[in-house]
Amino acid sequence: MRNVLKTTALTATAAGLALTLAACSSGSSDSGASADPNKALVVAASPTPHGQILKYVKDNLADKAGLKLDIKEVSDYVTPNTSVQDGSADANYFQHQPYLDDFNKKNGTNIVSVETVHLEPLGVYSKKVKSVAELKDGAQIAVPSDATNEGRALKLLADNNVITLKGGAGTTATVQDITGNPKNLKFKELEAAQLPRSLDDVDAAVINGNYALGANLKPATDALVLEKAEGNPYANILAVKKGHQDDPRVKKLAELLHSPEVKKYIQDNFQGAVIPAF
Repeated sequence: MRNVLKTTALTATAAGLALTLAACSSGSSDSGASADPNKALVVAASPTPHGQILKYVKDNLADKAGLKLDIKEVSDYVTPNTSVQDGSADANYFQHQPYLDDFNKKNGTNIVSVETVHLEPLGVYSKKVKSVAELKDGAQIAVPSDATNEGRALKLLADNNVITLKGGAGTTATVQDITGNPKNLKFKELEAAQLPRSLDDVDAAVINGNYALGANLKPATDALVLEKAEGNPYANILAVKKGHQDDPRVKKLAELLHSPEVKKYIQDNFQGAVIPAF
């Protein structure tokens, strides 16, 4: 019941944020190059680190580039895409390509990537053990419930010899694809935003980088194991509704997000918890 109540509250919050985005929309119905370059670009983003990076751009780079930014921080993984699809936001910045592909397939949306910006390494965290080797028989592990991040979490555990996945299990792997589980671990699937709060109730949790940072966890030092950056397909992207890639405001934001100043800001402020992907 506790999880149901949390999910209901999150859904209500997401609905309220969607209404806020709709009310604050700055003419998002314009498409592509026809969009008014003088109107603010409405961008839906997770607060950490996406909102922080966008705020840096807004405060330090946007005016000189002639770009007006309206940042709408959203704490769930659904509202940013539905807002872009329905036109109440012009763009979003919160997700990686495998998640977007899965979202488009399941929801019939047509949102596309403009640019990759950064990687947030997924990590395993615990308040009860100091290494994955210390996990006891029957330990409970919380993982993200959305398809691509659950598969990503299970792969991280498999890469660190905690479990074994069946051959061919890819980014959409689920607990049903576990073929080896020597410690008889129990898996608790939770909405990604709830994972940091679950740490008091489970033995370990696999947490997305933005939610770890938002909970004052330091991935580079607090994670028991952390994803490697090399060859990682989960770089976070700036995304828009298909056909809006040529919006001059979107192009300008993509250029600023790939600037040397933003790269330095990411490196200086997140110290390995967020890694530039350009």
